[in-house]
Amino acid sequence: MTGVASDRLTFDTLTGEAAVLIDRCRTAGVTLATGESCTGGLIAAILTEVPGSSDVVERGFVTYSNQAKTDLLGVREALIDVDGAVSEPVARAMAEGVLAASPAAIAIAVTGIAGPGGGTADKPVGLVHLAVARRGGDLVQDKQLFGDRSRRDIRLLTVRRAFALIGALL
Repeated sequence: MTGVASDRLTFDTLTGEAAVLIDRCRTAGVTLATGESCTGGLIAAILTEVPGSSDVVERGFVTYSNQAKTDLLGVREALIDVDGAVSEPVARAMAEGVLAASPAAIAIAVTGIAGPGGGTADKPVGLVHLAVARRGGDLVQDKQLFGDRSRRDIRLLTVRRAFALIGALL
C-alpha cells in the first residue's frame, strides 16, 4: 500500500479482512498465535474482533520490550545485542518462539519502528520485520519500509501485511 491509500485503512476495514482470514483458517483447521512488538497486540485485537475467532486464535504475546522477547519467546539476548530488536533474525526467532510456547499451527511475529521517534539511518521509522511460521513447515520473512507515515498508519499497515502473509502461508 502506497501513497495516501493508507488514509482509508481503518480498524473496521482490517476487521473485515480478519473475518475472511479467520474463515480461511477455520476451513483449513488451522490455529493462529501472535508475537507482537511494534503493534502492541493490535493483530490479536483485530483478529478477536471477529465473532467466533476463538475457533482460530489460540493466544497472543505482546513482547514490546527486549526482556519480554527473551522471557516469553526465548529470543536469545545475544541475538538482540548483535542484530537489534528490529531485525530479520529477531522476527524469525520470535515466530519460532511463538510456536514453541503455544500449540498453534501458525505463528505471526512482528517487530519494527512505528515512530515518530526511534529511527536511525540504518533503521528508519516505518521499518518493520515480519515472520510467519507454520509448525513443521515453512517460515516466511518479510521486510517492509512503510516510510514517513503516522504511527497509527504504520501499525495498521503492519496488521494488513501480517494478514496477507498468513493468508499466503495457508
